Amino acid sequence: MKEEQVALVTGGSRGIGRAIALELSSAGYELIITYKSNDVSAEETPDII
Repeated sequence: MKEEQVALVTGGSRGIGRAIALELSSAGYELIITYKSNDVSAEETPDII
């Protein structure tokens, strides 16, 4: 059985946090992304991933 790798990315809706989330996603990680206030960017991030 293969274990899932899960990452928590704070500030993952834009900038460096989004870039890190994209890299982790391409490496096979399941992601939990948090953000503070930019709802539009936060809603776009899963679509980009």
